[in-house]
Amino acid sequence: MIDPSDHMDGNTMRQPPHIYSAFRNELYDAHLWRGRALFITFAALAGLTVVGFTWLTEHALALFFKVQSGHWWAPLLWTPLTAAAIVWLTKRYVPGAAGSGIPQVMAAQDPAVTEGTRGLFVSLRLALAKAVLTAWGLLGGLSLGREGPSVQIAAGVMHSVRRWLPKRSQISEHSLLVAGGAAGIAAAFNTPLGGVMFAIEELTRKPEHRNHGLTIAAIVLAGLMGISAYGNGSYFGIIRVEGFGWATLLPGILVSLACGLLGGLFARLLVVSLAGHSLDWFSTQRKARPVAFAAACGLGVAVIGVVTAGDTFGSGYAHTKASLENTGDTSSLYVLLKFVTTWLTAWAGVPGGIFAPSLAIGGAVGGDVAQWTSYANPPTLIALGMAAFLAAVTQAPLTAFIIVMEMVDGHALVLSLMASALFASAVSRLISAPLYASLAELQLTRLPKA
Repeated sequence: MIDPSDHMDGNTMRQPPHIYSAFRNELYDAHLWRGRALFITFAALAGLTVVGFTWLTEHALALFFKVQSGHWWAPLLWTPLTAAAIVWLTKRYVPGAAGSGIPQVMAAQDPAVTEGTRGLFVSLRLALAKAVLTAWGLLGGLSLGREGPSVQIAAGVMHSVRRWLPKRSQISEHSLLVAGGAAGIAAAFNTPLGGVMFAIEELTRKPEHRNHGLTIAAIVLAGLMGISAYGNGSYFGIIRVEGFGWATLLPGILVSLACGLLGGLFARLLVVSLAGHSLDWFSTQRKARPVAFAAACGLGVAVIGVVTAGDTFGSGYAHTKASLENTGDTSSLYVLLKFVTTWLTAWAGVPGGIFAPSLAIGGAVGGDVAQWTSYANPPTLIALGMAAFLAAVTQAPLTAFIIVMEMVDGHALVLSLMASALFASAVSRLISAPLYASLAELQLTRLPKA
């Protein structure tokens, strides 16, 4: 019999650590522990910042709806004025705060970005501006979400710790950006697992970051900040999964296919319109008169919102929650109109994200399919639609299904949510390039020319 040890090269075999030396290196390196302590402290601070930002945006949107309910015509004046003022301030003072915020965090990690130019994409100044301008956008009833901005805000807070980190802390700026950005998702959605997957799938694809225990601890801690402020309940409550079986197969496929096609179209539309390379009249006007163009987009959002009795204003959270609880009466045109208002808001150049509106559109697609097929339990298809449309827009299916699973406490739907997200993302890839990667490349054009 051949001894396997005869073929084993002792020089290539990884040796186990010397226990005493390992403990000594870990416990007695003050620089290492100081860096870790600062990292964790700022992760908690980033989470708390997002909690404060969430409170601000919720109150801003609630105030808008309060005014709108008493004066239906007010958005026709206030919403265009808001869009124009926000775009003017953004372009003049903080161009790095425009849009979602996720492309900026991705761009900040590009090798072409130096320590001196990283502030174009991520900083405390941009974080503050992003928070104020996004909340103002919701105060104006624009169709945007706070989750994308939360990524840039939390990344700005985390990145600011670099000036205090010891040189021997072994913590890179890339780690700070990844942890901060993912912490923003974890705290905004109250979904720590979603934040971890977002870090892996969107913010970095470098293997050395994927198993970074300190980064994962920071993301989870930021998520716990959200839980400590808003409780351990899921974002949309708990859906009831009843009669789930083979009867769901055909409606589920229809939801996933429709969301894949619509999500891919939405992503492609955003990439093309925000790049501004088209020679059509609208793109020309957007480039020549950005403030007036933003006002026109705001007027479009206002008109649609007034026609729908306020359904399409804001993030879409209330509409989605009502649909999941079977307490909302959804128009069959909601998908199209929310699609248009979200695109107009993004095209205007207003700081704001698309996560929450995407969830609202996908949920509405699920509700429509449930109505068309007379499916007995609409919340199930609504949840599948949320995961599918978000996956199609972002082309990050694992992040999408985990976020939705945590948001609706849908552990009974794990495999179905995963299948819907993967299928919709695959369909979207046939239609559009990855949204955030494309927008990150667009952000890099703001770098000073060599």
